[in-house]
Amino acid sequence: MNIIENLATTLKRRDEVPNQLLAEKIAKSGNSSAVDELIELLGHKSKDIQHDAIKVLYEIGERKPGLITRHLKVFLSLLKHRNNRLQWGGMTALASLVDENPQGIYSSLPDIISAAESGSVITRDYAMKILTSLYGKPHYQNDVFPLFIEQLMRCPANQLPMYAENILPFIATHHATAFMTVLRSRLDDMEKESKRKRVEKVIRNLEKKDLTLP
Repeated sequence: MNIIENLATTLKRRDEVPNQLLAEKIAKSGNSSAVDELIELLGHKSKDIQHDAIKVLYEIGERKPGLITRHLKVFLSLLKHRNNRLQWGGMTALASLVDENPQGIYSSLPDIISAAESGSVITRDYAMKILTSLYGKPHYQNDVFPLFIEQLMRCPANQLPMYAENILPFIATHHATAFMTVLRSRLDDMEKESKRKRVEKVIRNLEKKDLTLP
């Protein structure tokens, strides 16, 4: 399979459909050599080719994470890349690997959180998705919860409702009070009434977890 010839840029397409189709084909065939070629293309002289390559890689990750998990270190290195597209693309790929390699992702949290705090909104969104996914695994809950709460206290108000809603189904009863306290402390940050109502709804759901909660 000639990977570069099937990328959107080579096909002179401005949409992502060719990249998505390529990712689907590679995922179905389990073609690890194609993944290796995509990894090499991350260093191509053309930024457009680089962007196509990371797009295909994280699309493969969504479909068949086992195919890209051995390249975890490459995706981590992208978190420090000056190219914003590669940075958040690397974070997106990492988010697909939590179930496949939870320990590897957990060990990489310092780099992930650092990138979230200095990167784009998309970079932060996927970092929070990583924390949420790890929290959903009992083995990591107690270690991940303080990290999640710290980010919840710092994150932009516009993003907070989504982060709170995403982790709500996994919140353990013994973490509900601390989670609710942070949410209440940030209610005044919600400039949009719709955002505030979403956070208030999360708080009401938390109150149901334990009747002794204030």
